[in-house]
Order: sequence, then C-alpha cells, then structure tokens
Amino acid sequence: MNDDNDWYGPDAATFGDRLAGAREAAGMTQAQMARRLGVKKTTIAAWENDLSEPRANRLSMMAGMVNVSIMWLLTGEGEGMDAPDEAAEGAPELAEVVAELRAIRGEMRASAERAAKLEKRLRLMLEQGR
Repeated sequence: MNDDNDWYGPDAATFGDRLAGAREAAGMTQAQMARRLGVKKTTIAAWENDLSEPRANRLSMMAGMVNVSIMWLLTGEGEGMDAPDEAAEGAPELAEVVAELRAIRGEMRASAERAAKLEKRLRLMLEQGR
C-alpha cells in the first residue's frame, strides 16, 4: 500500500496522472472513455493533463468505469489501483526518470502559481497608478 502512495499519492501524482493510469489499466483509450462519458476526446486529454477538471457527475461516472473510488481519483487515497509493477521491477532507471519528471512538473506548477500572483500584483499596481 505504501508503494501505491508513492506512485499515485498526492505528493507524487495529480488527478490527471491517476485518471490516465486508471483508464489505461481498464484497457480504455481516451476516445473510448470520451464516447462513454458523452464528452470530446480533447476534454479527456485536458483532464489527464490537469488543464481542467470534470464536474461531479462525470467524476462519478469515470470512477465507476475504471473501478476506483472518487476519493482516489481526487487525492490518491482510498480504493484505487496498484502501482505499475513493470516500471519498478523492469527498469529502476525508468522509475528514477519518472520521479524526476514529476518533481520538475511540481516545480513548474509552483513557479506558474508564483508568476500568476506576481501578474495579479502588477495589474493592481498598474491600476492604482492610473
């Protein structure tokens, strides 16, 4: 169970990572999931890339389709799926690369949030200067 948290837990994976992993483990393509949910394939891609989030009704349908809990999709905790064995056993260096990519993505997300705060601050300063 600890390995699951390392792979899909809140510190290691995003909602999109968990959705993509569960969808692939269920043997579904993005197009198949989109068709079953009544959305576009680009919508599924946006969810998996953490560019947008589904509404509660779609989230519930997705969790049922891929046989995981809603809580697991959202947070990585609860009834979910096991971490992929092949990556950890077959190629330890692959697991290291994945971990490094996740760390970089986390840093990029934090930098984007800092940039957004600075942009908002700058906008306020410009408005006050007028």
